[in-house]
Amino acid sequence: MFRDMTCGEPRQADSGKIITLSGWVHRRRDHGGLTFIDLRDYSGLMQVVFNEDTARDAHTLAGDLRSEWVVQIKGSVQERRAGAENPDLPTGSVELIATGLTVLNRSETPPFEIEDDLNVADETRLRYRFVDLRRPRMYKNLKLRHDVIQSTRNYMVGQGFLEIETPILLKSTPEGARDYVVPSRVHPGTFYALPQSPQQLKQLLMVSGVDRYFQFAHCFRDEDLRADRQPEHTQIDLEMSFVEQEDVLQVLEGLYTTMVAQTRPDLQVPTPFPRMTYAEAIERYATDKPDIRFGMEVSRLTDVVANSGFGVFESVVAGGGAIRAIVAEGCADYTRRQTDELIEFVKSSGAQGLIPIHISASVASLNDVTVDDIRSPIRNHVSLDKLKEIATTAGAGPGDLILIIAGPDGVVNTAISNLRGEMGRRLDLADPNVFNFVFVVDFPLFEWDEDRNGWAAMHHVFTSPRQQDVGLLDTNPGAALGQLYDLVLNGVELGSGSIRIIDRKVQEKVFELIGHSAEQVDQRFGQLLRAFEYGAPPHGGMGLGLDRIVMLLAGEDNIREVIAFPKTQAAVDPLFDAPGTITDEQLEELSITVVDSDG
Repeated sequence: MFRDMTCGEPRQADSGKIITLSGWVHRRRDHGGLTFIDLRDYSGLMQVVFNEDTARDAHTLAGDLRSEWVVQIKGSVQERRAGAENPDLPTGSVELIATGLTVLNRSETPPFEIEDDLNVADETRLRYRFVDLRRPRMYKNLKLRHDVIQSTRNYMVGQGFLEIETPILLKSTPEGARDYVVPSRVHPGTFYALPQSPQQLKQLLMVSGVDRYFQFAHCFRDEDLRADRQPEHTQIDLEMSFVEQEDVLQVLEGLYTTMVAQTRPDLQVPTPFPRMTYAEAIERYATDKPDIRFGMEVSRLTDVVANSGFGVFESVVAGGGAIRAIVAEGCADYTRRQTDELIEFVKSSGAQGLIPIHISASVASLNDVTVDDIRSPIRNHVSLDKLKEIATTAGAGPGDLILIIAGPDGVVNTAISNLRGEMGRRLDLADPNVFNFVFVVDFPLFEWDEDRNGWAAMHHVFTSPRQQDVGLLDTNPGAALGQLYDLVLNGVELGSGSIRIIDRKVQEKVFELIGHSAEQVDQRFGQLLRAFEYGAPPHGGMGLGLDRIVMLLAGEDNIREVIAFPKTQAAVDPLFDAPGTITDEQLEELSITVVDSDG
């Protein structure tokens, strides 16, 4: 062995022991006859002292050491002198008095310091990911991910689930995003597709009698990236037979309460997880991913301002749009600069602008408010009584700031929801030590796709309508609600699930409504429809983002920070320079010709 202990292990109880440590040179400090280095490995730092008087050869060699050289050091553990302790390090009360030094490997000067407070371009970090991962924060995140996986596995096995792997190479069955495809050499002109999810496979397992299945599934989607999305991600995938919706939700609540308790016991997790309908979430928070750690609920002003005399409001109402608002309590003193910042923020969410109404804190109640107590660009266009009615409907009072957005319904909901989140951050309304989970249920089964001028599945095509809504598939599909549910944590969607369709005729009707031809259905989903004819049990499940929950547990803002080797925002891996070209011989083997897109 190259070491007796790791660098983070020695303590006062080890004083006097002769030990050997190995690791990377984190930092070197020369003080004449004494040379100090901080030796680092995954477990932490240990201060090592080379004394010219007692270990001349080792001291001489230590003078050549550079950052990130890999070394082996033998010496005696000794308590640091009084006043020289480092309370910020677990090993800060001791040091290693070196008697021998072996250089195991040298290093080029690293492209950046191995420090947690790092200001380096993501491209550089990912190109040198093998260096970046040496940072304590990154190792901590990888360890947390490991702990989350182990906690999940232990819980699921304890609940009677079997861990079963499903194939990666399948055929293309589009489920909402573009597929990544893999050409077949053996069957020229044909292609495999990497799974967007194991959806059909896990349902086939239920038909096979597996009863309870789970896996850590690798999923691939060729779509535009963002902070919580990568082209490949890991999903905690599960499916259960002979269950109703509430049975699945109970398992999920147990999974996440156990996971958080075992990996971040310092966090608070209110239970039971509340259930909120989709309609309620949209009405109260303007989003189906609400952060319920704070209030500031969204009000609807459309009817109130329909005849306000203000042209912008009246034209929006006439065009079928929406006018919604939030109230920032105690923020009436916001400056023009601050409100201008908020206007630019909502414009980035697609809104045309933002109308603020400041209500002076100098009055006792809304009844006492005069025009002079209101500061707003619409003060001279809307009557005082109407301004008071707006304030009452929004739930505002003296000292408050009303923030109003008007426009198309979908745009307004997105912008006002994002604004609510931004104000929550600015005002520190959300306690970062509280994890408020919420189940959002009773989603519409379909949504109207303007681009296709037809129905699209709200989540996916395998979701069962509520039993009482099956008849609506023939008469009013837009009114049908599905047995589907999302798990949301602090404004982040962790995953979606549903009770599945098991009746072939109902499944074919759903395919018909979203515009799939009989030929497309047979080609993409024929295997599942055939299985339904051989005794499919009632079943349901969920796909949950592993990367997202680890990101939240780690307190990170981007899932790249909890993935060992992620891609950039442009779906590029700088470390391997991927994607890349392949040789002409490989293309010929695959019967593929690459055409210049410009030609």
